[in-house]
Amino acid sequence: MICAISGEVPDEPVVSKRSGLLFERRLIERYIEDHGKCPVTKEELSMDDIVLVKTNKVVRPRPLQAASIPGLLGIFQNEWDALMLSNFALEQQLHTARQELSHALYQHDAACRVIARLKKERDESRALLALAERQIPASMAGVAPAAVVSNGKRAMEDEIGPDGKKIRPGINPVMIDELTECNTMLSAQRKKRQ
Repeated sequence: MICAISGEVPDEPVVSKRSGLLFERRLIERYIEDHGKCPVTKEELSMDDIVLVKTNKVVRPRPLQAASIPGLLGIFQNEWDALMLSNFALEQQLHTARQELSHALYQHDAACRVIARLKKERDESRALLALAERQIPASMAGVAPAAVVSNGKRAMEDEIGPDGKKIRPGINPVMIDELTECNTMLSAQRKKRQ
């Protein structure tokens, strides 16, 4: 019992009522859908002309290669080659995934270090700012002229300089020296880290 299309033993054999030929069911169904004819006799054929042949399940015969020792060795060699190629592809994927993970972890670690350093610098700057805010009222108390209160805010009385412009009180020279020292100290710390 051999299929007239494939030349192999069919899994689901069917017979044509018109020609009496044996076919594999899936192959003849596809051929009829595409052409509407018998593939061998070229007569008009429909699915109504096909009859299912009921058979017992038959163990398929071994392929000819498996009948001899060299054939078996060839089959095993082909399976081994396919397994090695698959294993090689998996190893490459694993290596790529490890590299990507390592790179991502390195970037995360570097980002955490930068964030920690920035937080430390922020805290140091806040501490220096608080210290400066405490020292400004103390240093300005002796030199500052009387303040005028308007709209709930303190305002300095206007002083006019020799050129006729208003003198606006700013940061005194002591504060400028302290800020300059702090700037040089922080710059030196940054250069050491780099």
